[in-house]
Amino acid sequence: MNYHIIPVTHLMQNCCIIWCKSTRESAIIDPGGNAENIKQKLLNIDLKPTKILITHGHWDHVSAAVELSKFYQIPILGPQKFDEFLLKSSIQNNVCNSVKFLSFVPNYWLSHGEIIKIGLLNFEVIHCPGHTPGHVVFFYRKGRFLISGDVIFNNSIGRTDFPRSSHQDLLNSIEMKLFPLGDDITFIPGHGDISTLGFEKINNPYFKSNI
Repeated sequence: MNYHIIPVTHLMQNCCIIWCKSTRESAIIDPGGNAENIKQKLLNIDLKPTKILITHGHWDHVSAAVELSKFYQIPILGPQKFDEFLLKSSIQNNVCNSVKFLSFVPNYWLSHGEIIKIGLLNFEVIHCPGHTPGHVVFFYRKGRFLISGDVIFNNSIGRTDFPRSSHQDLLNSIEMKLFPLGDDITFIPGHGDISTLGFEKINNPYFKSNI
């Protein structure tokens, strides 16, 4: 598996392009804005995506999804349906300033345990509520690799001061669904630097007291 991270919007959200080395099939994960930058990077590395994957419904992860879906004629998959209220919300227009947010419904809602194929790669969908109720993450088990969205970060966790967020649900998602995947799992968070689950178990201030 190959990947490239494109920081988008003033919040420096980690939009990811991932692709299969064997087939060159690719996908865009969380295109939160700056669609032209994403198109240019895909052109530079000679990839045409076949799908857009969404971890959750906040504007900084989805605002370029509609434009890119129309441009490449590809479907939008995810998040889990509990985030429908966010994707249909007009409230997000008031917080994204220079980024235009268009309300939309994805082509397909994702459910826990589903498998998404990108070429020869299989990504497992794991429902991890807390930051938002419909947040999902994408796990490439064979490659020990995770796209975590805003569930867990390098030395932090997702905010839970949003409508329908839950701090306890978020902690449960991390401790019961993500940490058991293994200490060797490398993850790309929605913002900031790459880390591993093992590092976070020991060093993340939200969890190290439990070790």
